[in-house]
Amino acid sequence: MWSGSSPGGGRRSRAEPVKSAVVCRPSATLAVWSSAWLNGTAASDDVLDALQAWAEAHDVVAADPAAADAFDLPLAFHRAATPVQLLLALRAQGAVSVQLVLPVPGDVRGLGGGGPFAEAALRCGDAAVLTGLGSGLGFGLVPEPIAEGLMRWTVYSLPAPVSLEYQPLPDAEHGLTDAIRSSAGALQALDVASDRPGVRAELSAHLRSRPQVEWPSGMPTRALRVLQRAEEISAILAIAETDDPGGALSASAANQRAEALRPLAEAVRIARTASVNEAVRVFAEQADRQP
Repeated sequence: MWSGSSPGGGRRSRAEPVKSAVVCRPSATLAVWSSAWLNGTAASDDVLDALQAWAEAHDVVAADPAAADAFDLPLAFHRAATPVQLLLALRAQGAVSVQLVLPVPGDVRGLGGGGPFAEAALRCGDAAVLTGLGSGLGFGLVPEPIAEGLMRWTVYSLPAPVSLEYQPLPDAEHGLTDAIRSSAGALQALDVASDRPGVRAELSAHLRSRPQVEWPSGMPTRALRVLQRAEEISAILAIAETDDPGGALSASAANQRAEALRPLAEAVRIARTASVNEAVRVFAEQADRQP
């Protein structure tokens, strides 16, 4: 939960945010908005307001003594700190940006190897890592709902700073387009794709049910476009995965459909990560160009 004065002060951001849009994960919201704030494009209150799309209240704890010492945070199972304290600690640590990681079993890039952070990130499928720190340690954050209306962010220390592989946004966009084509052909060949009545209304309702946030001014247009497309495809996937009227599909047909959809789900994950981290990169570069 947060209260009191915000770091950097001011309720008003340096420029008006762009229109609200579906956002994929809590860590994506934190990565983009905190990176904009760290690099002078947003106010701290904008970060806090954006996080409320995911829960009315947020608190922060450290998973281990090294993280507690570095960020001046309480250990888990003690009284939690506020997101304001986390932002202050990010700036005090000299963080340049916060980047998104969406791990899945078999792909743990960006998690710094095994350990508690990797386990928590895989469990949630959602994490962020800090870059540009002056210390020899790395740090990661994992968000997890712990009660109705309350999201907890846990900070983990890592043996070394994490170096994320750069994913070019054009490659991610082309990969998403190719996966759409391939998956559509595979599903038609399996004869398990159907034009079910009301699917457009169902898709719209699914998208409306997801958190909507405003992105910072300066959010790259292409990154926003690719991210929105990935979210629309994710909604289609969610509908397709449950499209089995009356349990009509056999187990083998269901398995074949899951295999056909897997490349598309992977392309969505890559597109989400590339879009968010491209925005983070742009905000950092804007700060470098400032006099």
